[in-house]
Amino acid sequence: MAAQASTSAAQSEPRRNDYSSASDSGSDASSSSGDEDEWLDQDEEQEEAPAIISLLDDHVFPDVVSMLNYCKDKGLDFLAIRDRLNLDFYGLIKLINFIRSKVHEGVPLPAEITAADLEDDRYLKPVLDDDALILCLDDLPESSGTGAEASAAGTQKGADAPAVDELIQKNAELQAQLEQLSKQFSNYRLAVQQTLDQRWQADDDDKDAAKGKAAAAAAAAAPSGPAPEGPAAKEGASDYYFESYAHNDIHETMLKDTVRTEAYRDFIYQNKDLFAGKVVLDIGCGTGILSMFCAKAGAKQVIAVDRSEIIDKARENIYANGLSDVIVTLKGRIEEVILPVEKVDIIVSEWMGYCLLYEAMLNSVLWARDKYLAPQGLLVPSHGNMWIAPVSEQEYIAEYVDFWRDVYGFDMKVMQKGIYEDCRMEVRPAETVCGTPASFGLLDFHTVKVEDLVFTAKWQSAFDDKAESHDGFLVWWDVFFARNRVDESIKLDTKAQEWVAETAGKGGDKDARVAFTTGPFGEPTHWRQGLMLLDKNKVKETKPAPGKKIAGEIEYITAENHERGLNLRVTWAAEGEKEQTQTWLLH
Repeated sequence: MAAQASTSAAQSEPRRNDYSSASDSGSDASSSSGDEDEWLDQDEEQEEAPAIISLLDDHVFPDVVSMLNYCKDKGLDFLAIRDRLNLDFYGLIKLINFIRSKVHEGVPLPAEITAADLEDDRYLKPVLDDDALILCLDDLPESSGTGAEASAAGTQKGADAPAVDELIQKNAELQAQLEQLSKQFSNYRLAVQQTLDQRWQADDDDKDAAKGKAAAAAAAAAPSGPAPEGPAAKEGASDYYFESYAHNDIHETMLKDTVRTEAYRDFIYQNKDLFAGKVVLDIGCGTGILSMFCAKAGAKQVIAVDRSEIIDKARENIYANGLSDVIVTLKGRIEEVILPVEKVDIIVSEWMGYCLLYEAMLNSVLWARDKYLAPQGLLVPSHGNMWIAPVSEQEYIAEYVDFWRDVYGFDMKVMQKGIYEDCRMEVRPAETVCGTPASFGLLDFHTVKVEDLVFTAKWQSAFDDKAESHDGFLVWWDVFFARNRVDESIKLDTKAQEWVAETAGKGGDKDARVAFTTGPFGEPTHWRQGLMLLDKNKVKETKPAPGKKIAGEIEYITAENHERGLNLRVTWAAEGEKEQTQTWLLH
């Protein structure tokens, strides 16, 4: 949740986590130290080695040797290639990433991999984040020669490789190997960073120079005022957005929102038949809670993706709960990471923002939907419905607006400047709604397009007998979890609570519907509602009366120079009155 000038400090935090590249090999020392601590814990507790993903597909193995034997049976003798090319530690890194990149791209491997195939330094950059095969290179059987002799020896070793039980017995050697491996991996990270820095330094310098010239030209051409913000500024703002999700407090707030968290839990657990044996993608996984729900529901594999540093804690949460054999974690934007599979059966994500579309995270979910979701795959949640209603807020205005006119006897009206410009995120009581709620946008997440998220929609309401004054509008949304891609029971005017109540007490868990509202007529959530107060210095006050109709349009507009921001523009006219317009900022 981005900071709002009109909200309290507790309400001003950004609230969602989108995503550094999954192949970001320049992670800091603390990450490396965290990995080392995890390996030490495994050694001390004599637990199984990290799950090894096959070089040829998405099969997972408990150790290196069984994975290599599997690949050998399919025609790829990794050890023979290593021995034939006499590869060192970095050569093995390149070989692993060369094979993985070709498999991911769907390109057949050469009949015989040569040293020339591995010359490109880009193969130092991991294809899989935290590739367990790279971390376990010391577990490979040793080579007994070089060249053709090594090739023959490698073949024999592959056949005579020690069994899994024998590898587990190597506890006495692991302590010394751990120190050596840690040093090698640190050197590997450094080598990758230096290589990439050298390769792209010149390009970066050229780009920076070009940006500098463009900025100078823009400044010279502009008569006054600040220069327009460019891509670099947007990237910086986006980085701040991701960084805000690295801290515990925002995740604590979301997890303690029982309306939110229990809805996901209930849908996943009540519909285990949908998840059993399926591949699930969790976008913006945060602490990993939704991924763990899916794993517990019987998913074959869960791929958890997050750009924020919280992914490191998610990985530890998953490991601590014994689910690391099912859940794979990838750090990076969903648009940048490389998944270990081509298609997934289900995409689960808690992407929703203020007024539903603030933060623009749905854009990333839709991108992943189009790229990764199987043709009959399911999105969780499946639908969203947006609502608007007129409100009477005299008490709120007296407390938060008129307050500034008499502060311990002093007039501080300057503090009211801009007070009507922001959409204020508040939990408002149901009695402040003074007209019939109007649904202005039903989004089917299986079919909606990114371009549909900037729109203008009509709405119509009628004042009720509680309408003492018309002081603004309230916006909220409902979200639905449908079992099927097509659910005709969800329509534009469908309310979450009524939709759930239709099946209450009928049938078993599969028949129990899951949905929730963020509106004033339901249990409060951390999303609250969007309160838009009318600036009566600029618009004419409407005189409400029971049954009097009021109608107009609402626009969702991407905020200028803020790709994750949102502006709301409402046009309205009561019966017999002229049309009026006001815009509120959500940034």
